[in-house]
Amino acid sequence: MSTDFNRWKTKVVESRVWKSIFRHGYPDTETNRALAIMSNLFLHLHPVKVRRHALKYNYTLGLGGLALLLFAIEAITGAFLMFYYTPSVERAFLDMKDLEFAVFFGVLMRNLHRWSAHGMVAVVFLHLCRVFYTAAYKAPREFNWVLGVFLFIVTLAFSYTGYLLPWDQLSYWGVTVGTGIAGSVPKIGKTISFLLLGGNITGQNALLRFYVLHCFVLPMAVCVMMGIHFWRIRKDGGISGPPVEEPEGASSQEIFPATPEKKYALMSVMKGKSLLTDKEPEDTESTFPHLVSKELTFGILAVVGLLAISYFFNAPLEEVANPEKTPSPAKAPWYFLWIQEMISWAPPFWSGVVIPGLVVIALIVLPYVDRDPRGVGVWFAPERRRIVTIFTLGVLFVVLLILVGEYCRGPGWVWYWPWEHWTPH
Repeated sequence: MSTDFNRWKTKVVESRVWKSIFRHGYPDTETNRALAIMSNLFLHLHPVKVRRHALKYNYTLGLGGLALLLFAIEAITGAFLMFYYTPSVERAFLDMKDLEFAVFFGVLMRNLHRWSAHGMVAVVFLHLCRVFYTAAYKAPREFNWVLGVFLFIVTLAFSYTGYLLPWDQLSYWGVTVGTGIAGSVPKIGKTISFLLLGGNITGQNALLRFYVLHCFVLPMAVCVMMGIHFWRIRKDGGISGPPVEEPEGASSQEIFPATPEKKYALMSVMKGKSLLTDKEPEDTESTFPHLVSKELTFGILAVVGLLAISYFFNAPLEEVANPEKTPSPAKAPWYFLWIQEMISWAPPFWSGVVIPGLVVIALIVLPYVDRDPRGVGVWFAPERRRIVTIFTLGVLFVVLLILVGEYCRGPGWVWYWPWEHWTPH
């Protein structure tokens, strides 16, 4: 049986069809495994070899790959929904109803799209936290951290623009509240709100602009930024990790050559040489199959879990949007509720603009201010106790405000305990 399989495998690998697609042999040698990564459109951003700590989910938690997977699901389900959706105030809500009752798999596709959008916001935020807690933003990865911050902001905008498209009461007033917050910025706030809405009210112009932003502009921005993000991860030495002990008599440059080592690695592979030199750290594994198999396994489990959630829990859809019927309370999407909650405490400019703006600026300048090389690749390193404590308190504060806004605010934005009877937004 084994002999027959080997004969069949050899026949396939040596065939013209195989060579025209893969251009390398069956990945059962170090050389062919390296070529399997380098010559594959979807895998070539991976390094040929990765350090063993990068294979442990208790270090990366798989959050970066999961964010990419959720974006792919968003793209696939979004393309499906575009066939049945018209960006018109007269048709949008009716199209949502058609998806629910008339389109085969329409409900499942909409559920997958909605929960993937919410999941992507949460996962990108958690990925940002993971990078912070392991100090992976430090040199030479400063710019990639900044890029990650902007990716998180674009992800929020991506989800927010899609929030309006169902054109029901929930989405209409959620966007109205959000653009109202943007309009509170002195001098330029009204202009920002006007550009977003295409006017002074949330109407047809707003729906069309949000549709174009959601379906074309922001996805293109995400694709470009993610491509650069993944490319920089590889160019900056791969996933961060604990420092590698240098072999006696070797320099760090010899262990981890500068970026030109990519060319050296390719030349070594083409010549049939091993990519592991005597001076390279020993705690490495081939990306294929070790990392690729883990990514596939984790991805399949994530898809199964998301399908289960989408099957049992439908995306919310209230009655058709009615500008003359204001719900009480009118709430922003959950990821902006912390800002809305702060606005109930202090003037909108300070709580809705200055504080969030300062948070973004602090995140951007963080890697250029925190230059201490200690703690890289270690969760909650003792040397970073102070900055970790400050960051954690900030995260808990935001989460607390979201929970308060979601579960403890009733009509008139009056405080309600979650167990008291009232109808949430």
